[in-house]
Amino acid sequence: MNLSKIAWSNIRYKKWNTILSVVLLAFGVGTIAMMLLLERQLSQQFERNIKDIDFVLAAKGSPLQSILSNVYHVDVPTGNIKVGDAKKIIQNTWVEEAIPLAYGDNYEKYRIVGTTAAYPALYQCQMAQGRVFDQPFDAVVGSLVAQETGLRIGSTFTSMHGYDNASDDNAHHHTKPYTVVGIYEESGSVVDRLILTPVESTWMVHDHAEETVPADTINEQEPKQPVRSMAENDKDEGLTGAEVMQRMAEMGARPTIGGRRKPNDDKEMTAYLIRKRNRGAFGFLAKMTENTTMQLANVAVESNRLMNNFGVGLGTLKAIAYVISLISFLSIFISLYNSLKERQYELALLRTMGGTRWTLSRLILLEGLWIVGIGCVLGFFLSRGGTYLLSRLSEDTFRYPLQVWQVQWMDMLLFGLTLCVGIMASLLPAVKAMKMDISKTLSNA
Repeated sequence: MNLSKIAWSNIRYKKWNTILSVVLLAFGVGTIAMMLLLERQLSQQFERNIKDIDFVLAAKGSPLQSILSNVYHVDVPTGNIKVGDAKKIIQNTWVEEAIPLAYGDNYEKYRIVGTTAAYPALYQCQMAQGRVFDQPFDAVVGSLVAQETGLRIGSTFTSMHGYDNASDDNAHHHTKPYTVVGIYEESGSVVDRLILTPVESTWMVHDHAEETVPADTINEQEPKQPVRSMAENDKDEGLTGAEVMQRMAEMGARPTIGGRRKPNDDKEMTAYLIRKRNRGAFGFLAKMTENTTMQLANVAVESNRLMNNFGVGLGTLKAIAYVISLISFLSIFISLYNSLKERQYELALLRTMGGTRWTLSRLILLEGLWIVGIGCVLGFFLSRGGTYLLSRLSEDTFRYPLQVWQVQWMDMLLFGLTLCVGIMASLLPAVKAMKMDISKTLSNA
């Protein structure tokens, strides 16, 4: 006697009840599985892209927007800041490292970011082909960019102003071409979807200048001048120190730490990614940005706020999915219980043909397991289909590729728990079948 085939035949006989139970269970399990997958992958992406970045120095605005635009590259920046102004912060002893970012152009909606070699090194990016950028208008593309755009070593392209212009938007085209000199291996970081170039490229494109500027945008060195005494200055210029400061104020100039403003001090940068040297650096450095056009955003604080905002939405969806799953389990219980009442005569005959009490209970349990098993399998594919659809819909906005078919241990735990609850929903009808009075059932037939 093949109980599994008999159980399958029984649930097929009640096909509409079975379909209702399976669809409800698949929808509930699928939604929970999709939420778990999204939550895990988004958390991994956020943590991977934060890396060792402590602060973001950018133009005043929303701190969260600064993090989204300069760390995750999913928003527009709050503005630009002057290199000379930023030096007062990044050259402070509290700062371990400051990585410059200058951007405002794109190629086929992928951002072109002017920076230094320290930026890809932060994410431990390795070259798949070619070499690292070292000259203006050298470009190294991320793995996703190369895959989607078809750029290869030696390819040339021109940039477009903005972050999401279409490739045929000629009104925003720049004329100076970039040359692809390298392609990064997939790193699972934000670099996969960026085009990196020296900072000088960004400056030259927007200044419409072809001259090369010094490569080091953080620690430029100026020619040393012989130190002259105040007496010599007074003798040559006929001015005292106070008079010099007064004249500079009248001309609108502002003296900087260490003396004259350097050639690149009036250049603009979008942001600096800062690694701190000591604990307590944020309070000290943030104080220095007061009464300036700059702000210092704490990456850890803003990222936690972002994850909390995501968590509220994901938690709400998971709660709805739990309710749907509970309803599906009740549906399975009601379906099996009604089926038991309708098939009492057949089950009694099964007992008279040699079936034991355990045979009847196992039959009911197998019917429940068939429904739960189909619901779990269908729910898994439903969750992956929903993840794929969500990834495609958000591709233009976030450009974070999701691993649709990734199976994680939480999936196995979810399906295991679902099977256990399914067995529990089938248990009461199975016990009732075991205790059924055969003679009474047959006599009342």
